[in-house]
Amino acid sequence: MPKVKLNPIFEEIRGQVGNMVLHRTYEGNLSLMKKPDMSKVEWSEAQAAHRQRFKEAVAYAHAAMANPRVRDIYEQASAQKRKRAFHLAISDYFHGRNLLLE
Repeated sequence: MPKVKLNPIFEEIRGQVGNMVLHRTYEGNLSLMKKPDMSKVEWSEAQAAHRQRFKEAVAYAHAAMANPRVRDIYEQASAQKRKRAFHLAISDYFHGRNLLLE
């Protein structure tokens, strides 16, 4: 994989350019990839159910990040685990943990 050192003005670049998607990893690496065309995909029942559950997990993570008490808990845990707090909240939802109710 080629490596490119970006000019400092491009350090904050992210999102979509045409049909290409820019993504920065947790380690700070930048990936450029073609946006997948999912328009003709027919999801199975299990896939549709999982996509719905993931949508609920993301909604939980957004609510958790909006709550200052819960956000602090996730940010402390994320520093120890070297993961993003938002992703830990999604993981907690899938493992049945809900800090909003505690």
